[in-house]
Amino acid sequence: MDGTVLVADDDRTIRTVLTQALTRAGCKVHATSSMVTLMRWVDEGKGDLVISDVIMPDGNGLEALPQIGTRRPGLPVIVISAQNTIMTAIQAAEAEAYDYLPKPFDLPDLMKRAARALDTPRRTAPAVPARDFDAGEGDLPLVGRTPGMQSLYRLVARVMNTDLPVLITGESGTGKSLIARAVHDFSDRRSRPFIVATASDLAGADGPTGILGRARGGTILFDEVGDLDDEAQARIVRMLDGLGEDAPRVMATSQSDLAQHIELGGFRADLFYRLGGVQINVPALRDRVEDIPLLAEHFLARAEREGLSARLLGDEALALIRRYSWPGNVRQLENTIRRLVLTGTDETITREEAETVLGNQPAMEPLQNGGQGDRLQASVAQHLRRYFDLHGGVLPPPGLYQRILREVETPLIEIALDATGGNQAKCADLLGINRNTLRKKITDLDIRVTRRRKLM
Repeated sequence: MDGTVLVADDDRTIRTVLTQALTRAGCKVHATSSMVTLMRWVDEGKGDLVISDVIMPDGNGLEALPQIGTRRPGLPVIVISAQNTIMTAIQAAEAEAYDYLPKPFDLPDLMKRAARALDTPRRTAPAVPARDFDAGEGDLPLVGRTPGMQSLYRLVARVMNTDLPVLITGESGTGKSLIARAVHDFSDRRSRPFIVATASDLAGADGPTGILGRARGGTILFDEVGDLDDEAQARIVRMLDGLGEDAPRVMATSQSDLAQHIELGGFRADLFYRLGGVQINVPALRDRVEDIPLLAEHFLARAEREGLSARLLGDEALALIRRYSWPGNVRQLENTIRRLVLTGTDETITREEAETVLGNQPAMEPLQNGGQGDRLQASVAQHLRRYFDLHGGVLPPPGLYQRILREVETPLIEIALDATGGNQAKCADLLGINRNTLRKKITDLDIRVTRRRKLM
């Protein structure tokens, strides 16, 4: 790697780590905690690449992107941010950032992106100011630092200003409609209507014509398209085939497996091909457990803004919530947090409170694929296929075998310990392993063990 990199971050540890890694790779590095200093270096012509945080003591990295683009056209900027939301990713893309990474970032991954940025011919298009996305208070938050959510953010940022149709899939409660709205609100069509078309809108001879008239070149969303009957599907096909100039963008959502519906004769293949220009899969909450604390914090803060009691999740309550399967996904988590806020008075939400609320809700994961096959094996296979797909044809980082084993092993031991009341002898017997082996795994995996009487 060859070139000079300007690093701007108010975290000394991050500056040190990046400086050492980039220097070892052969780069010259200038590091600062000041946005003012960074902009002075840019004005002086220093640097072939900028790596900048968003929130700085004396400025904002996203807001500085248009200035950098104006003063040094083509200078690539990689944005790193602890604000793990879709809005940050989209704002970075709109402001012509070369790339965006959430904190905490994977250092080898950042180094690869930096190498590509230094080797890429410089662009000359001017940067545009970043805009705010003000989601309504009732919307699900598009928050997450897990790889699945970060890949989703980048995909949304890439497709928002294309005319390709978009099919958004995912279970109920994951926020599919909000993704569709974000794509529209950040696109070039943002000033035009966003129309959600229902089965009743499609009824009648003038149904499709009426939808097109309301859209006026904006965006049409067919919500839960897999639930439409064959006649409604046929009307959509005919409508899409007849689109002319100034046609609206078409998007659709579905919580069902449309490919399976096609095999069973319940969905038209020609409609699937017309809607699936770009497919965005919104991961289930149980597939991004690391995002649960972020989401819970968001919902607790929202409740406080609405005038409800200010409450915090205790460690044991949070651990229990992380282990729950969340068949209703983010929407169910939101309702659960709201109940916990309303039903308690102490500042800290206890494990007992969480057990009471969750005890009245279904704890099993929703059945998938029509109930066929080994569900655990099928779920693992689906997760792994998605994991490989998210890397866009590039192999994941080395060490995959141990990472996957750890992901499965940790919840297995945690749940087994919970089921046996923290009794390690019973847990080892339940798992069919030696007690010393169990103790070693508890230590290696940093699993917290709490002894308590199990009422079963």
